Amino acid sequence: MDEIRQRLINCFIAVFPTLNVEHLELVAPSSVEGWDSVATVTLMSVIEEEFEIEIDPENIETLLSFDSALSHVRQGLQNASGD
Repeated sequence: MDEIRQRLINCFIAVFPTLNVEHLELVAPSSVEGWDSVATVTLMSVIEEEFEIEIDPENIETLLSFDSALSHVRQGLQNASGD
């Protein structure tokens, strides 16, 4: 498993400690107990801090799955290294 993926898993677990990481591809607000708007903002903050990237609030609605968050983080890191 690559480092970025593992770090993102750790972000999700920090916000949702009971999350079953074996089914990350199924993770969504409707499938995780306690995933509400506050948890979404918390998760985005944890991701921003962990990866030192900014998440545009307009993009939050598109990042409500593990895979979409992973893609966004990879893109953000790639953009940051290209600056």
